[in-house]
Amino acid sequence: MRRKKTKRFHRSGFALFAGTANGYDARMALIRILVDGYSLLHNWPDLAPGCPRHSERARRELIHVLTRYQDATGTPITVFFDGALALARVPRREADSAVEILFSREGQTADQMIERAAHRFNDYGEVLVVTDDHAERNVVSGMGGSVASCANFTRMIDHALVELEDDLRDHNRSELNRFNHRSRRQLK
Repeated sequence: MRRKKTKRFHRSGFALFAGTANGYDARMALIRILVDGYSLLHNWPDLAPGCPRHSERARRELIHVLTRYQDATGTPITVFFDGALALARVPRREADSAVEILFSREGQTADQMIERAAHRFNDYGEVLVVTDDHAERNVVSGMGGSVASCANFTRMIDHALVELEDDLRDHNRSELNRFNHRSRRQLK
């Protein structure tokens, strides 16, 4: 008899890792994850290797991975970028992305937008802010929000995507076995 694996993530967005990391208890239900996009890009060198960290290609790769993570966990994600670093052009809306992407306006920073969003979401439930900006983390945690370092968040992403791949492989194997079993029965 095969033992069923313990799930690390549920589709509802509840994470089941015990313990805390950087002040964030990963077992809590999240209503949204707020990501400092350039902070995460600068601290994830394996993502879009060889690309400048502020390039459109690096941002697209980050959005692609975050979309997969959002699909795996079911927790909505908003990514904030400093607009001044978007090469002085109006960023186009990623229509095919389920991840919300926001660029700051002139005279405004992504950090200010994150603080404001964290404050506004505070009444609705648990929000996780992902950044390695210590001042930003202190402000958000001072408001009662949860924070995660970029390194911790990339580990969370890796775990969720591995779990999703395992679930898909198990599901496909199960469906194939079920199909083969039916086919053999029909041949008899």
